[in-house]
Amino acid sequence: MVSDHCHSCECLGQSGHRQRGGGVAWLCGAAATKALRNLIGGAQVTCIQRDKDRYGRIVAVCHANSVDLNAAMVLSGMALAYRKYSDDYTGQEASAKAAGRGLWAGQFVAPWDWRRGKRLASETAANDAEGCRIKGNIGSKGDCIYHLPGGRWYDRTVITVAKGERWFCSEGEVSTAE
Repeated sequence: MVSDHCHSCECLGQSGHRQRGGGVAWLCGAAATKALRNLIGGAQVTCIQRDKDRYGRIVAVCHANSVDLNAAMVLSGMALAYRKYSDDYTGQEASAKAAGRGLWAGQFVAPWDWRRGKRLASETAANDAEGCRIKGNIGSKGDCIYHLPGGRWYDRTVITVAKGERWFCSEGEVSTAE
């Protein structure tokens, strides 16, 4: 797409935002995936190729139910305008930024910078020491996986904050983050 989905980015929310309160890691990739799924629903997606990137991947504009998915994702703050291929979505990005929607509600590393190794300085590694014992991982398909103490995989699970993974303090907190 001509917008860059935030699967490969790192996000920290600002205090005052319920799901991202206190400057903790926010699973922005999972949130973007959920937003895109909601936009598509059960509709057929059609894409028009605009270019190919240096890895041979197709860069395209995609629609579902007559909705420009790229524009909708950028406007919601769940994707960024990918200026390397087009300036088409810079207006939507400016609107999302001004309104503090999605990624713009906190700090984040842009996907293209994240892929080059840039990371936010994280304050969330100490959550375990603060009594937050539920481990929230991102699975291979971008889905959220939660591990409770005593669970089968709990002891083998490692939290990697740079991947957007985090600790949760209660099962209620887990349900509001989904």
